[in-house]
Amino acid sequence: MEVTLYTKSDCPLCDDAKEAIHAAGLTAQEVDIDRDPELQRRFSNDVPVVFIDGVEAFRHHVAADDFKPFLLAAEKCIPCRGGVPPLKGKELKAIRDSLGSDWNVVNEHHLEKEFRFKDFAEALAFTNKVGAIAEAEGHHPDIYVAWGKVRITIWTHKIDGLTRSDFVLAAKIDRLLDTSARRT
Repeated sequence: MEVTLYTKSDCPLCDDAKEAIHAAGLTAQEVDIDRDPELQRRFSNDVPVVFIDGVEAFRHHVAADDFKPFLLAAEKCIPCRGGVPPLKGKELKAIRDSLGSDWNVVNEHHLEKEFRFKDFAEALAFTNKVGAIAEAEGHHPDIYVAWGKVRITIWTHKIDGLTRSDFVLAAKIDRLLDTSARRT
């Protein structure tokens, strides 16, 4: 994961962002906008700005916990061979909190989220991107596509419940929104 931090000299929020990045166990390429007139025009006093893998992730304020979904998305889904218990209770809640988004955990059995788009074409394009990630990860969600919406349901069928890989896939799907068409 490539992290770039745009800062200014004598900026307490920028210092806080540096600490948050370090506390999350990450390193960042730091760019002082005071040294570049084009960056000064682009960001003015609107710093710190954190980009992750070339996409703006945070502006003004960032805490170490804010990086958890990005760290989760950077993991690889691990195929389940069965014989492991599904996540439950505190362990399930802890990884759910790491996801940091509005995925619903339903009956401690599966994850579900509905995404909204301006039309069918955007919903379908997003679905195709989800399908490409699912193939690459070897982990396949149930996907419902309708005009302007996509509902995704994820669980590990082999154990009839949730594993860490289900949350990794959910985090990867959330990252698609950074590059997909804007949701309505």
